[in-house]
Amino acid sequence: MAESLLIPQTTDRAAIYESLVPQIEALIDGETDGTANLANIAAALKEAFGFFWVGFYLKKENQLVLGPFQGPIACTRINFDKGVCGAAYTRQETILVPDVEQFPGHIACSSASKSEVVVPIFDRSGNVAMVLDVDSDLLDDFSQADVDGLETIGELITATLD
Repeated sequence: MAESLLIPQTTDRAAIYESLVPQIEALIDGETDGTANLANIAAALKEAFGFFWVGFYLKKENQLVLGPFQGPIACTRINFDKGVCGAAYTRQETILVPDVEQFPGHIACSSASKSEVVVPIFDRSGNVAMVLDVDSDLLDDFSQADVDGLETIGELITATLD
């Protein structure tokens, strides 16, 4: 298992994801503990990009419940009809929000969060099992490169789910 990441010295996020995805794939290959894998993925994303907050909310009964994350403390439970995470879960699609203050029903777990991207992660039956939530303390910090990279990482996670 690798103990460090090799991150290209560039601001081109597509290039960083291109380098990071195979490293994450190697990191989780053969590891059967989902919590360990999600924790390492959150840490890898935080280290590679320096995002304000990176983490997972897992579907448990009728809510999304906080899972492994990197960053300041966070909301513990989110209803399916609340916030960006709930919307991504309900719509079953990635949601990119350039300015969280403009998103109807945004949940302010931290007033420092300014933009957000949330990716639903599906189980092998095609149901949303969790969401990957990434927040920035900068307005309009995410692009299609982030959506593509995070969705690719979501596919890696799906492949590890039972």
